[in-house]
Amino acid sequence: MRNPDSVDLDAMQFDELWALHEELTKILSDRLLGEKRELEKRLAKLNQTEPSEMGERGAGSKRTSSRRGYPKVLPKYFNPSVPHETWSGRGKRPRWLALALEQGRTLDDLKIKQLDGDRGHESFGGDEPP
Repeated sequence: MRNPDSVDLDAMQFDELWALHEELTKILSDRLLGEKRELEKRLAKLNQTEPSEMGERGAGSKRTSSRRGYPKVLPKYFNPSVPHETWSGRGKRPRWLALALEQGRTLDDLKIKQLDGDRGHESFGGDEPP
């Protein structure tokens, strides 16, 4: 069923069809952009942020880390040849520690000794002072 007021697209010339295509593309682009802005405003309101923070790319462009913070872990072991190199005992063993263990040292030899009177500060044990 055709509307009597509708245009017969099959009868239109190529140039006329192309002009109609460009006009429709512009109208659709403007409407989509307006819809996008409206959705960004609604999303910003839900997230309680400013719409200007979202920029042109939308909410997904700037993400903050959702990882929780972990407390700082104090070092437990030190490198006797370079005392400022330390290891907390977590994660992969550093090369200096693996080398020291291969040379016959034990973890107890490389352990940082704590002073009894001052629990917050460590003193380096071993052959060299810190």
